[in-house]
Formats: sequence, structure tokens, C-alpha cells
Amino acid sequence: MNRRNFLSLTGTFTGGLLVLPDFLHALGTQPLQNQKDSCVVFIQLNGGNDGLNTYIPFDHPGYYDLRPHIAIAKNDIIGKSNGMGWHPALKNWNTIQQNGDLTVIQNVGYPSPNRSHFRSQEIWQTASGAQEYLTEGWLGRYLDLQCTTTQPTGGVNIDSIDNLALRGKEPNSITVKDPARFRSQATTEASQLSTNPQLDFVRKIASTVVEGADDIRRAIAASQTEVSYPTTALGKNLEWIARLIKGNLHTHVYYTSQNGYDTHDNQKSIHQNKLKELDEAVFAFYTEIKRAGLLSQVTLVVFSEFGRRVRDNGNGTDHGTAAPVFVIGGHTTGKVVGTNPNLDNLDQGDLKFETDFRSVYATLLQQKLQHQPTSIGITQAPLSGIFR
Repeated sequence: MNRRNFLSLTGTFTGGLLVLPDFLHALGTQPLQNQKDSCVVFIQLNGGNDGLNTYIPFDHPGYYDLRPHIAIAKNDIIGKSNGMGWHPALKNWNTIQQNGDLTVIQNVGYPSPNRSHFRSQEIWQTASGAQEYLTEGWLGRYLDLQCTTTQPTGGVNIDSIDNLALRGKEPNSITVKDPARFRSQATTEASQLSTNPQLDFVRKIASTVVEGADDIRRAIAASQTEVSYPTTALGKNLEWIARLIKGNLHTHVYYTSQNGYDTHDNQKSIHQNKLKELDEAVFAFYTEIKRAGLLSQVTLVVFSEFGRRVRDNGNGTDHGTAAPVFVIGGHTTGKVVGTNPNLDNLDQGDLKFETDFRSVYATLLQQKLQHQPTSIGITQAPLSGIFR
């Protein structure tokens, strides 16, 4: 096994620290100390979220003409404004938007889009071109430059699998996984030497991750949950992220995901349930962060690897291209950036992208992480209108 593959394993040594029961009754909170402690939280919607049935162009006749089986009835759409409105499952998102804390970026994608889940996720996670293959993630490259020494909690991924977006040359991020693996491996194997230099290398890296786990313990111990979260996987993940932020972990990047958006069949029911889970989890997180007075310093970004095709397939939708990206908090403007989806001017049945997703990344790097996008190979211009 080579060095890079060893690095990809280091996150397993932190597996699941955040589900240890002795953290559940910790008391006290400590806010982020200054603007430098601002952070960005990413929620990746795996499977290809149907943006047209999430933020809905109900005023365009093509929406109902092309989606006779899955279109959301106009009377059920909420928060209608300027020809757009929310899926009824997103009632709390409508509230966040009405509060001026949610920005929608319309028609986000990239040239020559790929409709493979794996490949399109890889493109989004590495910020590569459609024909370019990179081995490090865009956030991993950022952390390599941002962290002067190895920082195991430079980025925190709360999920069951590692995320390519956070992979860099150095292990500056943690994936929280299984607590049993952490206790058995991190406490015994990490400190042992062998005759295999590669094995010793990964054990050395694992030791630094264990040090980062101590920071996580302290952050959890310095915070408590003050709102009610849904009992879903996403709800629990966002609850832990809120605890870490309030506990002053000084992490600039958090990442998690929600599965289940590949709605080829039975879309109306499945999408309704997934959006309801998303709505409730995000609103609990938003409420907690806002009550703590941290909403201006915490930016939540929700995206998917691609949207769905405009025409339904009878009971669902197939893989498409462009879709909206949603930004909550972080002094967002609360506006809609870009134009409404144009259903009259399609590219072989798909939406034409208007905004390159790397321009969204450039904006986050420049305005939220105080970092020059070109230093990690992102040359697309930042967007205006997302943040105040």
C-alpha cells in the first residue's frame, strides 16, 4: 500500500468519538472568538437532487408540460416569489428565506457535465474540469496551505466514509466513524513501531489524529445542545457540528452528507421524505446557531453532484445537469443569484448551467475563509450577490 492510501485510512482512527455517551450531558458554551474563527459547513446531497422540484419554477408553463407525473401542484408550493417557490416539505427553509438568511444560486453546474454519480461527485469534490483528474480535494488543498503544521481537526467530516473534498497532501482533517475501532486501534496500534516504514508512517499520522481527538473532546465538553433536533442521521450529524462550533474547536471546514436523492422511481414520495428530513435538520441547526449569536460567522452550503432531467420518466427523473446551490447564514444577502431556470432553452433535455460551481467555491474561499482561490487552482471568478 502506498503513502496516499495510508493517508486515506487515518480518519478511521477517530471513528465515532462523537457518539460516546459520556459527552451527552456536558454543560456550558463558548462562542467563536473572532472573525478568523468563521467556518463553512457543507451538506452534500448524494444521488442528484432534483432542483426543479426543490426550488420550483412554477410560473413557467414548461414545468407542468414536461413533468405531468411529478410536478408539484401550484397550490401546494410555498413562499412564491418572482415565479419561484419551495417544495411544501421545505416550510422551514421558506421561513429562513423570509428572515433574509438564505441565498439561492440558480443553475449551478460545469461545462461538459458528467452524469455518473461517482465521477460528478469527484469533479465537485476536487474542483476539477470534466476531463481533468485530481487526487486531492479542493478543501484538502486549501488546508495544506492554511495549516502551517499538521492539524488533524483543520477539517471535520462527520460521516460514515471519508470525503475526497478534504483529502490533501497532509492529513489535516478527521472523519468521525466507529468508536470501537478508535478505542482499540488508536490506543494500541498508533504507538507501536514495526519494521515496516510505511506502517510506522501511518501510525505516526494516527497519533496526531488522536491528539486532534482530544480537541474534539474538549469542544464537546464545552457545549450543549439547546434545541430539539430530529432523530435522523443528518439531524444527529448537524447537532454534533453545532456542538463543535459552540465548543470553539477552531475548525474552519465541516462536512456531512445526506443520501437518497437518486429518484428514478417513486420520486414524489421519496423526494418529499428526503426534503422533510433536510428541512427539519437544517432548521434545528440554523436555530441553534442563531440563538448562540453565531449565524454571521457560520455559513451553511447545501449542494448535490447534479440535478435531474427536466422531463420526467413517468414516475421519477433521470440524471441531469445544473441545479441550485443553497447558502444559509454567514451574512448572506438572502437574494436569488442568477436567473430562473429556462425550460425553453435546454441542452438535449437538460438545463444549461449559468454559474460554474467553482465560482461558488471561489466566493467561499475569498469571502469566508480569507484565502486566494487561485492558490489551489480555482481560476473562476468569485460571484457577487451572495454575501453582504
